[in-house]
Amino acid sequence: MAFGITRKELNDWKKGVQNKEIAFLTHFWYDKRFPEYDSVTKAGCCDIRKLAEWGRQYGLKPEWIHNREAYPHFDLLGSTQTEIMKKEGMLYQLRRFAGTSTDYV
Repeated sequence: MAFGITRKELNDWKKGVQNKEIAFLTHFWYDKRFPEYDSVTKAGCCDIRKLAEWGRQYGLKPEWIHNREAYPHFDLLGSTQTEIMKKEGMLYQLRRFAGTSTDYV
């Protein structure tokens, strides 16, 4: 279940994904399989090859891509999420969720 984002943020992410950009969307998230995480960043791009190549630089495997209809994406969690978002200059997305279980230095 996702929450904590606006309709505009979601639509902007979808537009970026459809425009073959590597687009990021961070939101509060709960999944009982991963109780230690309370936010996720979706890194998406409709160009699967471009997304896979982008992921390789961070050690993400192409088989981890969630190939969901028009919005393929990687789910970034925990320290991997923080490390990638820091390198991408996107920590501001994580800071919105300060006080959650992830350390957003």
